[in-house]
Amino acid sequence: MGKIYAIKSFKELSNEELYQILKLRSEVFVVEQHCVFQDMDNKDQESLHVMCYIDDKLAAYTRVLPEGLSFEEVSIGRVITSPLYRGLGLGKEIMEQSIAVCEKLFGITPIRIGAQLYLKKFYNEFGFVEIGDVYIEDGIVHIEMVRNSNN
Repeated sequence: MGKIYAIKSFKELSNEELYQILKLRSEVFVVEQHCVFQDMDNKDQESLHVMCYIDDKLAAYTRVLPEGLSFEEVSIGRVITSPLYRGLGLGKEIMEQSIAVCEKLFGITPIRIGAQLYLKKFYNEFGFVEIGDVYIEDGIVHIEMVRNSNN
């Protein structure tokens, strides 16, 4: 099993990479979660894309958004592991990679996320804490969480 991580800007993505990203996001966020929403939100163009490939197939993905794009703080979003590769710890690995990208590019700074509520404990493991009340986004219960620079 050959595992490779890649970090690219939108302009650096090949057509095939972009296709795999959008396909995986649609497969999980729209089809699997029964959530009809417009995934392409004009934020991808300003984001960095953190990808984990296993044997040339996209196995896990996140996007890192600069401050001011989704929140005042830097953000990590569209955290996803392919159904074919679940149970291998890739969610943890891709989050660790994404946090490292945030710290390398933006310094030690708070990171804010809009997390699906059922994943709250997963994000707690990385130092994220809940802020505010739960809210519904695209029919799914979410909560904002922040990882402060001292975590």
